Amino acid sequence: MPTQTLKALSTQLKSRAISATELASDYLSRIAASDLNAFISVDPELTLAQAKAADASITSGTASALTGLPIAHKDIFVTVGWTSTAGSKMLSDYTSPFDATVVKHFRAAGMVNLGKLNCDEFAMGSSNENSFFGAVKNPWDKTAVPGGSSGGSAAAVAGGLTPAATGTDTGGSIRQPAALCGITGIKPTYGRVSRYGMIAFASSLDQGGPMAWTAEDCGLLLNVMSGFDPHDSTSISREPEDFTRALDKNLKGLKIGVPKEYFGEGLASDVEQAIRNALAEYEKLGATLVDISLPKTSLSIPVYYVIAPAEASSNLSRFDGVRYGYRAKEYTDLGDMYRKTRSEGFGDEVKRRILVGAYVLSHGYYDAYYLQAQKIRRLIAQDFQQAFTQCDVIMGPVAPTVAWGLGSKVNDPVANYLADIYTLSTSLAGLPGMSIPVGFGQGAKNTNRPVGLQLIGNYFCEAKLLNIAHQFQLATDWHQRRPADSA
Repeated sequence: MPTQTLKALSTQLKSRAISATELASDYLSRIAASDLNAFISVDPELTLAQAKAADASITSGTASALTGLPIAHKDIFVTVGWTSTAGSKMLSDYTSPFDATVVKHFRAAGMVNLGKLNCDEFAMGSSNENSFFGAVKNPWDKTAVPGGSSGGSAAAVAGGLTPAATGTDTGGSIRQPAALCGITGIKPTYGRVSRYGMIAFASSLDQGGPMAWTAEDCGLLLNVMSGFDPHDSTSISREPEDFTRALDKNLKGLKIGVPKEYFGEGLASDVEQAIRNALAEYEKLGATLVDISLPKTSLSIPVYYVIAPAEASSNLSRFDGVRYGYRAKEYTDLGDMYRKTRSEGFGDEVKRRILVGAYVLSHGYYDAYYLQAQKIRRLIAQDFQQAFTQCDVIMGPVAPTVAWGLGSKVNDPVANYLADIYTLSTSLAGLPGMSIPVGFGQGAKNTNRPVGLQLIGNYFCEAKLLNIAHQFQLATDWHQRRPADSA
């Protein structure tokens, strides 16, 4: 049961083979026994109260498609009842008086919240080692990272602690951990999912999305997550749609763009082999491969690490010890309180990005760095639009390697940044992208570690991406593979 899909669990709930309370209790027991460090906050009393309410809805015939199904939220979404920490000492005791819009939507749909999931501090990281609450372990190999910043979300799904989770993607933080943990995750078009109640990192990049075992499950979750929100000035107003509507469409005639820049120096041979095998499988399904170029790919790292820290330095200025969150215990005056609170409350990676961001926004450097980065960002988006005149979808690796060992890159932030080379440009352009499991590479001591295939679509083409992913998952069984301890 712990590793079943939402679709399968929904069938059992509707047939009364299991109750929502029994289902939630089983997952809570698994969470309590887990050593993955995937959860930050768990409250069985709150969870079981939601499960009992879901059972009542099912009995009365008023249940929706997802009523009674468990979910857990990345601790970047604020929630009533559970702490909302963003993985930081700065907010380690903070409890929100309101739910994020995403959380509110899932609660209204009758889903049962299992708790809050570990993440890199303020979503800044690629390995989930930057959390104040400690590193998360990869269920496939507990000596390896799960990816980040939504590493707790990916590890919890892969480890059988929840059938679904929310994540956020600023530069690849849904797709990369999904790939490294062997599950499915999708980052929607920027603006699809409300950012209200999502603790901000980089406001022009942050986007919430679902993580689960299958594309079908992600589509069901996205149906609930998406929608216009007047509380979010970046939310896009569009007619509601069913993201599962096209799942069964065959792929004959599909043109897959394969960027040459994604298969050059730096891509590990075991990852490339798994990606090539997946592309060959798509050819069997009727698709055609088209060679394309995304020439600004190499510029995505410097552009991202100018824009994202600049926005972070602005967003995180609110954490000053005055209104909420951590405050230094000893200080001499207001300025000293600010300095000590921020010095003690933020971790090293967050401080690094705040400093970089403040520098590139400062007088004399704004034009040289931030303004130039925004111009190149526009060119990166234009590269994608040119590519989509030649193909329907773009495919390639999510990450250049399989998951690396815990602690192996903690003293080399640039190495961590380079792990996002294939995901950053999609985020900079605001395009939808997703990761699906397509095989395994070799980690330390010849352990099997998952490889993810990245699918990139044009704006508002989430239903098409989910269809393309679903057809692959009907033809293969990579999404059915499970870590030994999650069974």
